[in-house]
Amino acid sequence: MRIGELASRAGVSVRSVRYYEEQGLLASTRSASGQRHYTAESVERVAFIQRLYAAGLSSRTVAELLPCVDAPSRENSDSALERMAQERDRLSLHIEDLLRTRETLDALVETARAYREQLGAPAAD
Repeated sequence: MRIGELASRAGVSVRSVRYYEEQGLLASTRSASGQRHYTAESVERVAFIQRLYAAGLSSRTVAELLPCVDAPSRENSDSALERMAQERDRLSLHIEDLLRTRETLDALVETARAYREQLGAPAAD
C-alpha cells in the first residue's frame, strides 16, 4: 500500500508516517518511481508506535523497544520491560515535580488574593 493509504488506515498523518520512517521505526520499499510502499502489517506497527507515543515515550525509547516486537525473545522482552520501568520512574519523578510546582503556585495565588483583599478594604484612620 502507498503512504496515503497507510496513513488513512492507521489514523495518522502522512507526515507522521514519514517521520516514523526517518526515525527508523518503520520501513518501506520504494517503487521504480520512488514511491513508498508498505505492507499490511505496517498498519498495526503504526498503531503500536502511536500507543508508545501516547505513553509519553520518545522516538529514541520507542526504537529501543521495537526489538521486542521485531525479534521476540526472553532477552528482548526483559530489556523492554526494564526500559519501560525506567520510563515510568522518570514520569513519576516528573509528576512529583509538577505537584510541587502546583503547590508553589497555589501558595502564590493565595498570597495574591490576600493582597487583593487588602486593596479593596477601606483605609483605616
